[in-house]
Amino acid sequence: MSDREASMDVIQRELTSFARRARQKAAQLHPELSLVAHSMLDHMDKNGSCHAADLAGHFMLDKSTVSRQITMLEAEGMIVRETDPDDHRRQIVKPSEKGLDLLKGANRQRRASFEERFTDWDDTDVAQLAAYLRSYNAADVD
Repeated sequence: MSDREASMDVIQRELTSFARRARQKAAQLHPELSLVAHSMLDHMDKNGSCHAADLAGHFMLDKSTVSRQITMLEAEGMIVRETDPDDHRRQIVKPSEKGLDLLKGANRQRRASFEERFTDWDDTDVAQLAAYLRSYNAADVD
């Protein structure tokens, strides 16, 4: 096995471990806000209101999956639906005040968790990891 192949195996294992740990940590830090709900609320907060199709495209999910998530978020009072002012046949979704409050609380807790985890890392290493993750994730952006 070449060094590159061995590195690819390590990357695959470590990213899988990271994803599992992130999901578990999210449930521990803020049980009211799942990782999926957090991701969707965060996207809506950063980008303003959006259509369900926008969420499906951004997260590379089936529209029916997003529809179920939106219905759940709405039932829990985390989002509101409104008529799209540009096309009255469509609806837009955006975080409610409750959703924004939960999102802000979860973000504070997650930031504190990351700060704790990176206590022994110097600023250069943290910046390098951020750059690598940004570069890795940029490959999925249209």
